[in-house]
Amino acid sequence: GLDTQIGEIVVYNVRGKDIPIVHRVVRRFGGGDTPLRLLTKGDNNVADDTELYARGQSYLNRSKDVIGSVVGYIPFVGYVTILLSEYPWLKTVMLGLMGLTVVSQRE
Repeated sequence: GLDTQIGEIVVYNVRGKDIPIVHRVVRRFGGGDTPLRLLTKGDNNVADDTELYARGQSYLNRSKDVIGSVVGYIPFVGYVTILLSEYPWLKTVMLGLMGLTVVSQRE
């Protein structure tokens, strides 16, 4: 569902960039009547993801920015993101695989 918890790994898109980022949720704001907003951070990064978001954006809107959650943890997922930027066709393949994971999760 849309109720993402702290520690969950989500896949999100940054406005103006076409590479999805897979990072862990470290803080959450709102929820219930207000839109759920998330702050994410890469496991190997010192700082949170604020720098990666669109200009003027300091958190993710769960319903608009987040594509899905990652069920199984994939080590080296940071490398996957780098690969995707180098080889755009890989992105299509990965998104297809992620799509399958997200779909199977909803059973």
